Amino acid sequence: MPREYYSAGEAARALGISLDTLRRWDRSGRIKTKRDGGNRRIVSAAEIDRLRGIPRTEHHMSARNRFSGVVNDVRIDGLIAQVEMTVTEPTVLTAIVTADAVRELGLEPGNPVVAVIKSTSVMVEH
Repeated sequence: MPREYYSAGEAARALGISLDTLRRWDRSGRIKTKRDGGNRRIVSAAEIDRLRGIPRTEHHMSARNRFSGVVNDVRIDGLIAQVEMTVTEPTVLTAIVTADAVRELGLEPGNPVVAVIKSTSVMVEH
């Protein structure tokens, strides 16, 4: 099941902005946040997608299992790359893809991604 909310820090990284900028956007109404039980800002995955210009319903591939997450680590060794992502705390998914795919998608730690699982293959979308 995809994660519905992210911490302010995770959301800021996903948007490529600083945490201070995210706070300013919250105060000015540019971003919609909520508060968790500890009164910390949390941001919905839908809000992150809205600000990144990603339609929530448009999918380029047909697959039933899609997991939104954040890239933790990318390791490239020759033609192969290992992409580790957290899809739902504390669940971590690791995909083996080509190094070219990592470069084309611009994958790096902190990027929001969607893991598309179809049959025995895992595809990464950014």
